[in-house]
Amino acid sequence: MIDTSPLVDQYCHGVVRAELGLGTFESHLGRGAGAPAAGTTLFDTQTGFAVRRWCPPLLGLEPHSSPARYLARRRELGPLETERRLLRGSGITTYLVDTGLPGDLTGPAELAASGEAEAHEIVRLELLAEHVADTSGTVESFLGNLAAAVHHAAGSAVAFTSVSGLRHTTALAPRPPGPTEVHAAAGRLLDVRHEGRRPGAATSDKGPGPALVGHLLWLALSSGIPLQLHAGLAEGRAAALHADPALLCGFADATAGLGADVVLLHGYPYHRYAAHLAGVHPHVYADLGPALARTGARAGAVLAEILELAPFGKLLFSSGARALPELHVVGARLFKEALGRVLGGWVMEGAWSAADADRVAGLISAGNARRVYGLES
Repeated sequence: MIDTSPLVDQYCHGVVRAELGLGTFESHLGRGAGAPAAGTTLFDTQTGFAVRRWCPPLLGLEPHSSPARYLARRRELGPLETERRLLRGSGITTYLVDTGLPGDLTGPAELAASGEAEAHEIVRLELLAEHVADTSGTVESFLGNLAAAVHHAAGSAVAFTSVSGLRHTTALAPRPPGPTEVHAAAGRLLDVRHEGRRPGAATSDKGPGPALVGHLLWLALSSGIPLQLHAGLAEGRAAALHADPALLCGFADATAGLGADVVLLHGYPYHRYAAHLAGVHPHVYADLGPALARTGARAGAVLAEILELAPFGKLLFSSGARALPELHVVGARLFKEALGRVLGGWVMEGAWSAADADRVAGLISAGNARRVYGLES
């Protein structure tokens, strides 16, 4: 039996506070997926089947309970008790929480209380820039305030994170943008944010553009704390977008001497390339996250592919969960099962010793994250 406890969830979000009906629950379960085929639901996915396998016993039901029975039991218990039972049954003892998503989600302190765990904040750079823009009157004041805000946030957060690789791949250029580009991009953001506050104004895209995001990334790297970059497919209608592997490689080369670690998040289905980058760059790490949660019963095969390429000290467990406490459970249980199956198989074959398997499991489960993010043991 491979020991995978305790778990440090190095990237996740809070959970929804409200009671959820079938449609709302499924929308969160699908995580940006389109409508299901006629006569089916989003429970008919690897993630949906994993929820039905691992979560019902934590709520007093049999494994593989039907979606209707499971959601009925959820309503019987209420959202708070459901959240407590699921989080406390996940095996996660530390959460690193990206607080940059919209919606009524629990923050790090609430997640920690419900799960009887520790929790720390991850600051999303794009949201930080938007907040600073909303309180700055000129480009010069905005850029000065932005640098101060990044420095201040680095004093309490464990990491910065950015979705720039999915939205603006040019932000991952191997050098900081020039002052003229940054100044112009800052002016555009101020204009659109201030315009968006007027009654009736369009609010389609009020976020920072690529030059400003690039500026943010280099500001974050100068802080010395880890920078997490989303590196897989975007979700929903933007699913064709992804972080260009060539740009990620150039960015990794250029940031090697800055003293800050870079963690590639959500690399699936480019998980092998993320593992490769972690293997060739001393400061680059790879997140396991949805690479396992999305593949369900196939998680062991995907994990084995990652372990072929990445040094074991460069891999980090995460659930990548958001909105549903079920996704924290699924992320943790699938990780434990996959790691136990893969490493246990190698021990049975005589390729690994049991002691080495337990040591590597400890690194990926918690040890690497504690080292990278400076968490107390």
